[in-house]
Amino acid sequence: MMDEDERSHPFRDSHQDAAAARKTPDPPQTRAPAYRLAFTDTDFLLREELRPVRLQLELLKPEMVMDARGIKSTIVMFGGARIPSPANAGSARTPALAELSHYYDEAERFAYLMTQRSQQSYGRENVICTGGGPGVMEAGNKGAAEAGGISIGLSIVLPHEQAPNEYVTPDLCFNFHYFAIRKMHFLMRAKAITIFPGGFGTLDEMFEALTLIQTGRMKRVPFLLFGRKFWETVINWKALAEAGTISDEDLELFSFVDTADEAVAIIDGWSDPCD
Repeated sequence: MMDEDERSHPFRDSHQDAAAARKTPDPPQTRAPAYRLAFTDTDFLLREELRPVRLQLELLKPEMVMDARGIKSTIVMFGGARIPSPANAGSARTPALAELSHYYDEAERFAYLMTQRSQQSYGRENVICTGGGPGVMEAGNKGAAEAGGISIGLSIVLPHEQAPNEYVTPDLCFNFHYFAIRKMHFLMRAKAITIFPGGFGTLDEMFEALTLIQTGRMKRVPFLLFGRKFWETVINWKALAEAGTISDEDLELFSFVDTADEAVAIIDGWSDPCD
């Protein structure tokens, strides 16, 4: 199928030539790797020297799909893949994880409420965006689905097999090789960022986003940490300020919330302090 750009120019398009190349005669010359069209040659595209091209492709593909869907802004939900739903809390690996299971419900409700707002823009604004996996990510996509809306899942290939959760909108379910490009897509359209309890991945995503805002490389948006008790236990925020490694003003870049309703109220009442 030709896209609009390919129909508008007079040259033979790439789809036609790719199809024709598959039907060529089969002498040794056409079986040799050198004869393959460069853009259909997977072995060539996966070469070390082609990394810059792969980075560009991984940036372009989700961007073009979301542009085509008219998605202008997202509500980002970071959080632990190991946080169980309350129904599965009994099989949690630790008592602490079982105790955190209520944040699954809060994530689900938050996504539900934000998706209701998203539908007012026909799914163009405030679209829920998660990492596409289990735990808090599943809860976010589930809440959006229960509200009858769409949601984005930005999955990444991991050494162990992991399928996207069943609630991600299928044609907005992306898969990444490069963590850096995935992080860019999380933040490029972010209208608000929520951080639920999690592990290394959640901490990485949280501090990277906070650093971008702190240094002025990203516009300030509502930055909501679900679970004051959890976050003040695992990170001594005040000690960072007292040590001088961050400023007192940096502690104002984020807010603690414990419920979906608190988070929605902050987002609804948000005005950029820098404006």
